[in-house]
Amino acid sequence: MTVVVSDTSPLNYLVMIGEIAILHRLYDRVLVPAEVLAELQDDGAPLEVLQWVRSQPDWLEVRRVDIHYDETALNQLGEGERAAILLAQRESDVLLIIDDAAGRAEANRRNIPNTGTLGVLRAAAIRGFVDLPTALARLAATNFRASKSLLDDLLAETPGSSR
Repeated sequence: MTVVVSDTSPLNYLVMIGEIAILHRLYDRVLVPAEVLAELQDDGAPLEVLQWVRSQPDWLEVRRVDIHYDETALNQLGEGERAAILLAQRESDVLLIIDDAAGRAEANRRNIPNTGTLGVLRAAAIRGFVDLPTALARLAATNFRASKSLLDDLLAETPGSSR
């Protein structure tokens, strides 16, 4: 049974491109710290994200996390990243979904398996849950940042994802 802990950014982008349901299809349990939920409800959040949070699906489990500010590496991260890493650290057989490069580096340092929005889309495409070229085109229409070469490589290496 795979437990997924998600940071704010992947949830935000999956909602924005209309593919948030793939999390529930891919993983047994989806956990988020309360701090991530708060970030998703920020005044600057896109309308579709705010609507999704208001009608939060029953497969999303919100957890409280005690954040300790004495760990220097965590202090360099945003609240959502800190809380997601600490929550992931408490779970067994966990996958952390986080896009922030510094957050991923800290997760790696703590031996927490992790991926990002692109990794989730790739896993969903391999299982036939999403059309990867279409999902990436929608993602490119947001403020998501990834190099064209990374996206091209992802399409080339993912089975069934021809342009």
